[in-house]
Amino acid sequence: MKYTRKDAKTHAMATMKGIWAAALMPFKEDGAIDEGGFRGNMEHWIEDLGIDGFFIAGKQGEFFSMSVDERKRCFDMAVDAAGGRAQTIMSCSDQNMDVVIDLAKHAQACGADYIVVHAPVLHFLKAQDETLIRYYETIAEKVDIGMALWSHPDSGYLMSPQLCNRLADIETVVAIKYSVPREMYVELTRLASDRIKVSTASEEEWLDNILELSWDLYLCSSPPYLIQTAVDRRMRDYTDLAFAGKAEQARRIRDSLDPVRAALRNTRPAEKPHAHQKYWQDLLGQTGGHVRPPMLELTEDEKRATRAAFEGCGLKTA
Repeated sequence: MKYTRKDAKTHAMATMKGIWAAALMPFKEDGAIDEGGFRGNMEHWIEDLGIDGFFIAGKQGEFFSMSVDERKRCFDMAVDAAGGRAQTIMSCSDQNMDVVIDLAKHAQACGADYIVVHAPVLHFLKAQDETLIRYYETIAEKVDIGMALWSHPDSGYLMSPQLCNRLADIETVVAIKYSVPREMYVELTRLASDRIKVSTASEEEWLDNILELSWDLYLCSSPPYLIQTAVDRRMRDYTDLAFAGKAEQARRIRDSLDPVRAALRNTRPAEKPHAHQKYWQDLLGQTGGHVRPPMLELTEDEKRATRAAFEGCGLKTA
């Protein structure tokens, strides 16, 4: 690791910055991981798009369809492909605590910068806070690598800002991907931004969060490589302008992406987010590939509608 356990928070505060993306994992038609395609995507994302960090084997990466060994292989590939040019955060989320810790130990050993662990599904609905504190404390006791929390509706509940503020006191908790209504992450920023990086996955809220909350980390989803190309880096551009204090210029560029956002949003079948984004990648010249069960592939009609929206959204590809 590039830091010691006791320096995890200090290191993250100083270096965990910029635009991070949640990587989709391309699969071949037979279900095998397309390692060559993934490495090619990483090269494009780093060198052409200027993405600063990558969230590996999370929900976007279909971790739920992969074996533990495959998830570890994804960690290894990502660290190797990043080659010190970008940072990595490895999703160790699982319902089984032993699997979480096993993955966390592998992430630490293979050279990942951080791990992320989402709040688990709990089979009771009241008085969860002490259980969740013990959950994250147990993981933190087993590894030294910096850990990001992740709260989102898929867990069946949202961790409160007050709970997350308590969790921020854990020595190796360095960040949170807080997929919650804005008022909740604004409150957590007020409570805990002196100890952890607070972020959310919404690209549409990113600029306001830079300007109004002084955020410097987008952690993260797929827009950084879906709404940008080598010749059209508007997310990177408006981010850098905002960091430089040029708010009005940043807003104009952010708003110019509305047709691209609409094209993505309006053609995405609710039950097929992965297949839709992967097809969009294919249209961009990246390697999207196939999804694994239980995810569903797009129909030909859905592909035609997506292609038409892509071609008319104003995203420059050459």
